[in-house]
Amino acid sequence: MNKLQELKSISTKPELAKLLGIKASVLTYELYVIKPQYTQFTIPKRNGGDRTIFAPSDRLKSIQSSLSNLLLDCLDEINKTAFPRSEIALPTTDKATYLKVKIDSSKNKQPTLSHGFERYRSIITNAMMHLGRKNVLNIDLENFFESFNFGRVRGFFIKNKSFLLNKNIATVIAQIACYNNTLPQGSPCSPVISNLITHSLDRKLALLAAKNNCIYTRYADDITFSTREKIFPPTIMRLDNKFFFASDNLSKEIHKAGFLINNKKTRIQYKDSRQDVTGLIVNQKPNTKKEYWRTARAQCNALFKTGKFTKTINKEKFIGNINELEGQLNFIDQVDYYNRLRQKKPLIAEYQLKEETKNNTSKSMHSFYNGREKTFSEFIFYKLFYANEKPTILTEGKTDNIYLKSTINVLRSSFPSLAKIKSDEIDYELLINFIEYSKRTKFLLELYGGTDYLKSFIINYRSNFKRYTAPRPKKPVIIIVDNDKGPKGLINYIANIDSAIIHPNNLNIKKDIRHSSFIHVFHNLYLVLTPLGNDNCPTDIEYFFDEKDRLKKHKNKCFNTIEKRNETEDLSKDSFSKYIINKQKQDINFDNLKPLLNRICDVLDHYKSLL
Repeated sequence: MNKLQELKSISTKPELAKLLGIKASVLTYELYVIKPQYTQFTIPKRNGGDRTIFAPSDRLKSIQSSLSNLLLDCLDEINKTAFPRSEIALPTTDKATYLKVKIDSSKNKQPTLSHGFERYRSIITNAMMHLGRKNVLNIDLENFFESFNFGRVRGFFIKNKSFLLNKNIATVIAQIACYNNTLPQGSPCSPVISNLITHSLDRKLALLAAKNNCIYTRYADDITFSTREKIFPPTIMRLDNKFFFASDNLSKEIHKAGFLINNKKTRIQYKDSRQDVTGLIVNQKPNTKKEYWRTARAQCNALFKTGKFTKTINKEKFIGNINELEGQLNFIDQVDYYNRLRQKKPLIAEYQLKEETKNNTSKSMHSFYNGREKTFSEFIFYKLFYANEKPTILTEGKTDNIYLKSTINVLRSSFPSLAKIKSDEIDYELLINFIEYSKRTKFLLELYGGTDYLKSFIINYRSNFKRYTAPRPKKPVIIIVDNDKGPKGLINYIANIDSAIIHPNNLNIKKDIRHSSFIHVFHNLYLVLTPLGNDNCPTDIEYFFDEKDRLKKHKNKCFNTIEKRNETEDLSKDSFSKYIINKQKQDINFDNLKPLLNRICDVLDHYKSLL
């Protein structure tokens, strides 16, 4: 049974709680005992003024997130039924970031009306719908989320033909979603519910657009019509003496849906001027505004030189927040990434040209950078390795990260410099930061796990470090590798670095790296190898798990003993780390990994002494 059918078949609060993956008692407590808890604050709007946000408590937010995911699952099922030949119905869809928004074949037609807070949709796909148009109309709906009250939300789930839910279930959904008789901005489920209710308006306005040779889209409360006609159709919107007047048809549909047009934000943008849709320029390709990028670049330059930067709000200067700057750079990079995937000479996801990959002549990633990607690469290196607020850990791959995180979780009381136990003695905070590898780290940092990438990272570390004149790093960067034949090239390279210092210092760096506690390479960079095994035998992290734990089964497979290991028939490292070490960590013996954690602690103490 799919999620929509399950939702339609239930009639009690415990059944809904089960579908949301939570206990019925938790749902009852949050809704009826302590009542929904929210924190109110304001954030500045892009075009002036303030937006009031009601942030739910952590537990309520978790419930609302579960409801949001359930409703998005239902929406996917509705769309797959309505558009069985569309891209959204393909099995590969789950791995996609975005889906195509312009498809010539009518067989592949799929919903592209709402782009805000929907799976496979974004500001970028919204902008894509309006590229290269002669006229672009932007309309803002006034007090959008406040237009959805408790009765409207409950009534929708009872009466909508796709849902037709039991009245009790519709009531509980509205109780989870609403606060002060409205959908609060700040709730994870407000966007998806508002989109579901507004879909009928989307269809009517899309029909109005089609009749007038226009394209229609909506991103939350931002509505856009665009056309290739020389004059924007007055049957939708007309300009008279510098004032915009919505047509009777447009006004009627918007008012009937329970909304008002914010006339102050209504505008028609022409082809010979800068056209923007939800903050992106759409004249030729989706792009960020030049001033947005220039401001971010200037802030990066100040950050790299001094360790801080300023931002201007209402003509007043304030010290900037590095996380906000990262968000801006990440947004710019998302647009660049999308455009790279669309360019005429397509790039695969790792940004190597297909013919270069095929001919094995691939270049350094730096050769592909445009100016914005170069700055973003420098920013990420600065944040993770130069101005890192916590010690940074680099391992050979994701399985090593899982092993070490699980070990610290279980042994946290014995390693206070690696984990901080909170007051409830159950939750804890990691005091070190693990780098998770991805296609983006491969491109922007040339890091993707494996000792070849780590060796290249060490080789380029000094030159990358020289870019910054900000105060020296306060935390170390620690590379952790297996003590086997894998890192041979990396070890040989470090053995020939004049400034590298081996610890304990009675060892010879040319001969004894594999016997060391750690190596201080240079600056804040360190190397730690797994301790050698019995009779100085080579080791990897898996070596330190008991045979009893290696033989624990998942789907009738185990990781097996070293002597009997069969790579093709036994449990993979990935499955062993996920389903045995991580999921069953409370039953795993991590004692043999204590010496490795001690080495990490020794590095922290050593770098602290240098400061």
